[in-house]
Amino acid sequence: MTPWDAGRAPAKLIQWLQGRSAARVLIPGCGTGYEVRLFAEHGHDVLAIDFSDAAIDAAQRELGSLSGLVKKADFFGLQDGPFDLVYERAFLCALPRAVWPRWASRVAELVRAGGELAGFFYIDDDPRGPPFGVSRERLNELRGKAFELTEDRALPVEQSLPVFQGKEIWQVWKRRL
Repeated sequence: MTPWDAGRAPAKLIQWLQGRSAARVLIPGCGTGYEVRLFAEHGHDVLAIDFSDAAIDAAQRELGSLSGLVKKADFFGLQDGPFDLVYERAFLCALPRAVWPRWASRVAELVRAGGELAGFFYIDDDPRGPPFGVSRERLNELRGKAFELTEDRALPVEQSLPVFQGKEIWQVWKRRL
């Protein structure tokens, strides 16, 4: 198991999904796909992507009958969209910092007006990586004028992956109209 594979969907995400309306969801860098199953079980229309053959294989094994929700694709070249929600978990921190402005632009293109980017961000000032930590200030810059921050909470240490221990936050960004 890779250090960023929790072996399950995060408790914070499970809680957040309670009572939410079904939506069209994109999960970039889906890895093993635990969140794919969770979103699907909550009635969402899910597209999960990864560019790693090993990740796609692992997700398809994990998801069984839901394996058709996963496809090999490049986030930056994805032709599907727009989405009501883009889910973030260990995707941004896997990308080199030089790519982050492209990531922010792409997220803004993929999330429909009024839609959301929701998920977990790795806050760390260590210049090395991966994972590449981000500061809150840099997240604010990346969010730019396209999104407004609607939720911002520290993730309890016991819910965090060991590689991110005590340095993960949960944020929800709403796409401006």
